[in-house]
Amino acid sequence: MNKQQFITASVIGLALYLISTGLSFAGFSYFVGASTGKPTSSSSGTDPNSLQGHFAIDPTLPKTEACPLNGVLRTKPEREIWEKRRPIAVMIENHAEARPQSGLSTADIVYESVAEGGISRFMGVFYCGLASPVTLAPVRSARTYYLPWVLEYDALYNHVGGAGRCQDDTVDDRAKALCQIEQWKIKDLDQFGLPFKTSDKKDIVCVRNYDRLDHPVATEHTMVCNTVGLYKVAQERGWTNVDTKGISWDKNFVPWKFKDDAKLDERPVSFSVSFVAWKGYEKEYGVTWNYDRTTNSYKRVNGGLPHTDLENKQQLTASTVVIQFAKEVGPVDGHAHLLYENIGSGDGILFLDGKAVKISWKKPDRMSRTKFLDTSGKELAFNRGQIWIEMLPIGTSVNYPK
Repeated sequence: MNKQQFITASVIGLALYLISTGLSFAGFSYFVGASTGKPTSSSSGTDPNSLQGHFAIDPTLPKTEACPLNGVLRTKPEREIWEKRRPIAVMIENHAEARPQSGLSTADIVYESVAEGGISRFMGVFYCGLASPVTLAPVRSARTYYLPWVLEYDALYNHVGGAGRCQDDTVDDRAKALCQIEQWKIKDLDQFGLPFKTSDKKDIVCVRNYDRLDHPVATEHTMVCNTVGLYKVAQERGWTNVDTKGISWDKNFVPWKFKDDAKLDERPVSFSVSFVAWKGYEKEYGVTWNYDRTTNSYKRVNGGLPHTDLENKQQLTASTVVIQFAKEVGPVDGHAHLLYENIGSGDGILFLDGKAVKISWKKPDRMSRTKFLDTSGKELAFNRGQIWIEMLPIGTSVNYPK
């Protein structure tokens, strides 16, 4: 073999080596991604509406952008993501067998009220904290008194069915959540109307996972949805930060007021608040919020145990806890549906900075923002951080240091 032949053979050999190495790496990346369900570096991106946008925000970046929902300061890249979306409200159940839930620690705001039989149900409102995908579970059915809250944000609404279609004569008209979703033109992401996978076949939207917990549970406790798939479906339906008519979700949105935390020497050493919506349900559904002076937050205990998020094992906390008393009506039909009058006005209690403040609330109509006022009628300011709104029947005993 002469010199020219040697060089030619070497070049061809090197080319074949590089091609085979590249194919091997590509195949490895594909199968690792497929087996772990995690995207590889080649599939990451920056489009928040793209299923390939699975990326993390640099935690060292300055936090200068206030979330309009709960006042938390976040980074500019996070704001660039949330500004291209709208909030999503998700029904998550609180049956004792379904705990721990997935995703609640990521919500900007959590609403809690009894759904039926003394068992409460959550509606998490997710928006600013969704720079990375979030698993939501167990997702459950809609109830009518959550809808006025959904409308405050013109939010996407994710649930699994619900009470009463318009033609269902077995359900009291006032409790027909599915009928009202249609009539009030709520941007509905009912699991029954969702594809199993998004149109590009890259992400499952919702699926029943019987192995989510370490013990068997009934089918109704198994629905799991994910934010990436839900936002992809919403985008395909024309529901991004604007709707199909080009109207921004926050055109009529009125943010709550926010303030800085109390200084450490102004905070009490300890404080706790406890309640149960229905008497006799304390063992599994009693709630306690224990104040943490160092973090100026409240740690949630549910049914006597620390209430955690399955995904990160963290105990649920809130910077602000609001008790909103509302008139309970029902059961109003043979399905034992309840009604809570959260349109109008009423009394409540605000817990923040380790202290309790008696308040009032008002919401003139289903579209308007709920306002929380002090005894002089001035709107109150919340601490920046996750907010929990606890709607309890009028007359419920709430225990805390007086």
